[in-house]
Amino acid sequence: MTGPDGDRSATDQAGQGRPVPASRLQGFGVTIFAEMSALAERTGSINLGQGFPDSDGPSVMSEAAVAAIRGGKNQYPPGQGTPELRQAIAAHQRRFYGLEHDPDSEVLVTAGATEAITAAVLALCEPADEVVMFEPYFDSYAPAVAMAGAVRRVVPLRPPSWAFDIDEFAAAITPRTRLVLLNSPHNPTGKVFDTEELAAIAQVCIDADVLVVTDEVYEHLVFEGRHVPMASLPGMAERTLTVSSAGKTFSFTGWKIGWVCGPEALVTAVRTAKQFMTYVNGAPFQPAVAIGLGLPDEFFSGAASDLALRRNRLCDGLKSAGFDVIRPMATYFAMVDVSPVGEVDGVEFCRRLPERCGVVAVPASVLYDDRDAGRSLVRFAFCKRPEVIDEAVRRLLRF
Repeated sequence: MTGPDGDRSATDQAGQGRPVPASRLQGFGVTIFAEMSALAERTGSINLGQGFPDSDGPSVMSEAAVAAIRGGKNQYPPGQGTPELRQAIAAHQRRFYGLEHDPDSEVLVTAGATEAITAAVLALCEPADEVVMFEPYFDSYAPAVAMAGAVRRVVPLRPPSWAFDIDEFAAAITPRTRLVLLNSPHNPTGKVFDTEELAAIAQVCIDADVLVVTDEVYEHLVFEGRHVPMASLPGMAERTLTVSSAGKTFSFTGWKIGWVCGPEALVTAVRTAKQFMTYVNGAPFQPAVAIGLGLPDEFFSGAASDLALRRNRLCDGLKSAGFDVIRPMATYFAMVDVSPVGEVDGVEFCRRLPERCGVVAVPASVLYDDRDAGRSLVRFAFCKRPEVIDEAVRRLLRF
């Protein structure tokens, strides 16, 4: 950029020769979800890419948020989160899993699960520490590790069962390993790690004395199997930070209310990083989420049952359209192999699909370090109204 006299601007002159963005963020451009959602909007396509519902959650929660706004709860909430929400989170962990947390020292409210995970990695990792995770992985994990100056090491989940080799996992743990980042129920595969798998992972972590950060945002959206928190296993409560959020369970993804639970020392470390990121957020939404967490069991089981019907609706349609469908055990998403319809590259397939039939999906290869391992895999979201899923299937059948 030049000024009126043809000179380079001070902005351009400052830091000349430095990479922009900083080298640790090179390669992390606009997220694939933002790219695909923009493509959906530009082409008027049905968006089965980004995982957000197209209808709101319980009215008792939205009405509580409106009441909070009208009642003046619009200024900064406490840095740790409002007392009623922290108490509700602690009660939720006790009610569903038998886990005990002091709401005043072992629970922290965050700006969604993404901030909780990023703050945890920033707070716990020194530069060159290693973070072990499974691939494919949610897209925010890799940049969180990079921003901490840490190094990620990945262990593959292999389709169609998304099994992993415990020996490969153990081999990924080195003297530099600081923590394991575990996502169950797992996005994008829909895998639910069973108790035997979790116990094997836990034993490796105990033997190596490493920490675990668990992303459990889909904890209540399980169709097959059972969600078991890592913190509930013997020897793991003292070394595990549990992350979850309200967005997926209650279909209020835009509220961005998440939380982290765990030992006081670890939660305090996360708060140290988090307070310089967003400081606080969502004051009027926090009491509404507290109400949601106290809803009867029938709400949580009903939410999973309803979503399971939508999963079946989409998966059956995708199969009819010729895709090789890997039916998920949980979450919002179904993974398919596009090879049977003559496609070899999921990225190119997804970029062309809106123009070809008016549907948007997300390529899975961008969620792998080993891009070839996920090259032909594509993720579709089924957290949409039944009529929207049906229309998407009709369009895909034409394709």
